[in-house]
This record gives sequence, C-alpha cells and structure tokens, in this order.
Amino acid sequence: MSLEDDVAQLARIPTLRLLGGPALRMLAIGSEQRGFASGDVLFRAGDDADAGYVVQRGSIRITAAGSQQAVAGPDTLIGELALVMTTRRTSTAVALEPTATLRIARSLFQRILESDADAARRLRDEFMVRSSQAISDLMLVGGRLL
Repeated sequence: MSLEDDVAQLARIPTLRLLGGPALRMLAIGSEQRGFASGDVLFRAGDDADAGYVVQRGSIRITAAGSQQAVAGPDTLIGELALVMTTRRTSTAVALEPTATLRIARSLFQRILESDADAARRLRDEFMVRSSQAISDLMLVGGRLL
C-alpha cells in the first residue's frame, strides 16, 4: 500500500480519525507494516502491550478471558488502550488467514499527541465521552441487579 492509502485507511478508523490529517500522516510514516500467516500469533494475553494494530487485509481472531471471541477485519484497530497507557494484553490475537497490519508503537502515538495539542484534546474528549457512557451503562445494569 502507498503512504496515501495508509493515511486513508487510518482515517476510516473512528478513534484515529479524531487526530486529523497531519497526525495521521505521521502515524502512517512511523508505523511498521507487519504480515502474519494463518495461525500466527500477534500477541498473547498477559504480554506487555506496547502497540496497537490496524488490520489492513485479512482477519484476526481475538480471544479474551472466558473464551469470548471476536474477529477483527480490515479497518479495525486492535489494542487501542496500549496506545495511551502501559498495560498488559487481556486477550490473545491470532491471524485467521494471511493478514497485513500496521503496528503503531505507543511511543510514536504519544510523540504525535505531544506535538499536536488539538489532536490530543480531541482524543481526550472522546475518551471522556466513552468513560461517561460506560459509567452510565454500569449504573443502569447495577440498578437492574438490585
């Protein structure tokens, strides 16, 4: 894929779209393209999480604790939380077929946020909205359990 194709793909991902064009271009330039064969493991539950992955082509099975599974296809960001904080993987990700990804290192993502205060603000605001919604959802569920 060309640089412009990578930027366009990053812009299709809601969380990354918030960063804006210049930041997406820096992400595309600084990200590492990685290919995986069917059955290859991207990461395992318990591993240190130091990057997020954007699925460019192919598909990845994500298995969380308790055997919950999801399949991530093109234009999906996996490991979003790893971009903004030190954490461990809570799931295992395995390629289901030949798969191409962009690996976005946390260090790159943080440098971009440090250099673009407006992008950092937009991302912070999005995370605040999500957190508020999650709290509301938990309160609703908690109220039903009483």
